[in-house]
Amino acid sequence: MAQNPKNDREARARLRAYQARRAVHEHQQKRRRRDNALAAAGLVIVVVLAVAAQLLFFHGGPGTAAPSPSGTPTPSATPTPSASGQNSGDVPASTLAEGRTWTGTMTLNDVQLGFELDGAKAPQAVSSTIDLIKKGFYKGLSCHRLTTGGFFVLQCGDPNGDGSGGPGYSYGPIENAPANAVYPAGTIAMARQGGNAYSQGSQFFIVYDDTTIPADAAGGYTVIGHVTDGLDQLTADITDAGVAGGGSDGKPAVPTTITGISLD
Repeated sequence: MAQNPKNDREARARLRAYQARRAVHEHQQKRRRRDNALAAAGLVIVVVLAVAAQLLFFHGGPGTAAPSPSGTPTPSATPTPSASGQNSGDVPASTLAEGRTWTGTMTLNDVQLGFELDGAKAPQAVSSTIDLIKKGFYKGLSCHRLTTGGFFVLQCGDPNGDGSGGPGYSYGPIENAPANAVYPAGTIAMARQGGNAYSQGSQFFIVYDDTTIPADAAGGYTVIGHVTDGLDQLTADITDAGVAGGGSDGKPAVPTTITGISLD
């Protein structure tokens, strides 16, 4: 039987229309997959940049020595601190710590924190800290920095109040840094410049929740001791209020001052 030319034309038209719809559908699917991939990549970049910025800011922490180039932060285990570098200024003798545990009380606003310092595991840093405490250096200084975005630290001890000051000397090496880069809640550790193991001074930070702080080229951070009492009140009265103006890194929303600090 001969084909009907009209039916044949209609069949071809329907086929062309189907193929066009299919091509449009496939193009839309490809475009959605591309857009989703770009959106995911953009989100990853934003997160990486945010974390990197905080890591760089933290590793670019305080000290009185001149800044040195900072290595890329790494979450690996703390490497052996660099043997290069030297103390600067009149650094207290490391024997002041007497290789023993020191106990004391630090008051931030009205929050009393009991603490212990380990003179056996961090003799140089503890010697410096107890010398500064005995001289009254810390009383009246502010806690100028609070971090909340994955890093849970309250940083104190800068006489300038902006993260740039110290006691007029700087020292090293890094002592008693955790091999796994994990700083448990209650840890008290010394702040320093990125990549510089000999830039420790008077600034310290209190870890108020478990925090992983990647080491840099110089190593980790000297742990001098830990809070034995009052951490819950610190979080309730100060750190839970967050950072002034929002964000995750800056001055505490609750202005915080070291109103008292003494050794038993």
